[in-house]
Amino acid sequence: MKTLVAFYSRTGNTEKIGKLISKNINADIDTITDMKNRTRRIIGWLISGKDASQKSLTKIKYKKDPSKYDLVIIGTPIWSWTLTPAIRTYLTENNGKFKKVAFFCTSGGNKGKAFEEMKNLSKKPIATLEIRDKDVRKGHLQEELLKFCRKLGK
Repeated sequence: MKTLVAFYSRTGNTEKIGKLISKNINADIDTITDMKNRTRRIIGWLISGKDASQKSLTKIKYKKDPSKYDLVIIGTPIWSWTLTPAIRTYLTENNGKFKKVAFFCTSGGNKGKAFEEMKNLSKKPIATLEIRDKDVRKGHLQEELLKFCRKLGK
């Protein structure tokens, strides 16, 4: 099964998880880049949270065509209890191109309705994984990550 791990990561936590998943299941990687500058300290954090909560779309760049893959694993940080504008845009632009999907997220607290919204923008996932930011920083990932990878059928 040809598999792609596609993710957006502002601080590197979601990227770290995406790379670990890819390594565990031997999948291709595609980093989704948000063309809006979201790195400006507190103001960038506030604007990003507002954009997420308002379900805003954004201009993005990515390299790989998800329709060429049997499974696309999509990762997002959680902002304001929802998915990021970059992932919302990716799912919107590629609606109908996914054969199978799985979702993962990194969050400081709780995922809110992110997975439900992601499903509504694409299709029902074969697996989901939520990792807390503190566990990413401490390296407490292995058990949950392996369980997720087993659900993917790899």
